[in-house]
Amino acid sequence: MEKRKFYDREFKVKAVQLGFEIGLTKGARELGIRTAFMSRWRQEFLEFGTLSFCGRSSTRLDPEQKQFSKLKRKLKHELQESELELEIFKNASKYTFGGKLTIYDFIKNHTDKYTITKMCKVLGTEKTTYDNWNNQVISTIQRRVNLLHEEITSIFFEYHEIYGCSKIAAELQSRGFKIKTGQVSVHMQKLGLVSKVRRNAKFKRILPANPYAFPNVLNQQFNVEKRSMVWVSGITQMQTANGLLFLTIIMDLFDRKIIGWSLSNGLTIKETIIPCWEMAVQNRPIKKDLLFHSDRRIQYTNKMLSSILDSYKFIRRSMSRKGNHSDNAISESFFNSLKSELIDSKILLTKKQMRNKIFEYLH
Repeated sequence: MEKRKFYDREFKVKAVQLGFEIGLTKGARELGIRTAFMSRWRQEFLEFGTLSFCGRSSTRLDPEQKQFSKLKRKLKHELQESELELEIFKNASKYTFGGKLTIYDFIKNHTDKYTITKMCKVLGTEKTTYDNWNNQVISTIQRRVNLLHEEITSIFFEYHEIYGCSKIAAELQSRGFKIKTGQVSVHMQKLGLVSKVRRNAKFKRILPANPYAFPNVLNQQFNVEKRSMVWVSGITQMQTANGLLFLTIIMDLFDRKIIGWSLSNGLTIKETIIPCWEMAVQNRPIKKDLLFHSDRRIQYTNKMLSSILDSYKFIRRSMSRKGNHSDNAISESFFNSLKSELIDSKILLTKKQMRNKIFEYLH
């Protein structure tokens, strides 16, 4: 019967080091020992470090020392996980205010650095939802609706917000869409698109006043002395190579800082002013008698936004006069500066490129 060999601690440590350098199998072959030995020694070295290979001497780990070693490794792992999560959150912070789509863009662009599961956990989104978005798992009907909404929005702004549902329906029909005026009207309401032209003067006279419209209190007094005295808001469109993007902003007139913004594919209230307002109140505390000024778009003259603002009890409202763009000149000036820097008349950016450019501009 072959006598069992015993290897001292120094031999085992060097064997493990060799295994790390050239691999377990090759290292075992060079040393003339079994690969199973190398594997077991490596496992013990990884588990106990400098306390490994103590043999049967009095220095061998007792149960309490083993428990302490396991706890130490566990805490070290948890610390590494916490540092990784903090790193992800820090790198993604400028994306989180743009909503789910921008968060998904961050995840997709960083799969080479972090796992999708970890990013979804840190950024508060379901991995299944992200996978569906990434794989574009949407129904054929929803694809048609999305295409139709893009076409309606494109036509509306192509004709300078003048076309109503009848003319847009006719334009869509000329482009091959089988759609009626009533259907276009429904879609325009969902998108928050309202024509500037009111053709029926008689109807206009008997139309009741909008309870969510307010007079111009600001009156072009754009210089203020303190923070959160006056916030102004505006919406603009950004032309890209694959459709329109809409930027909504809220600016504090005191320091002209953009304290809230939202970038969206559509013009619904939930896509534009609501997330923009939520960001603004997170970034800057509201003070008593804050004046919130905007134009008279449907995104501002609606029950949903008014209910949110009324819940604060002390926010005053102000709106530009009809057809008077000077009343909201500050936000218009900001949009003009932004577009002059980001939009090249010769090269159109994609939506993704435009989003990234706007993120950089606003931070």
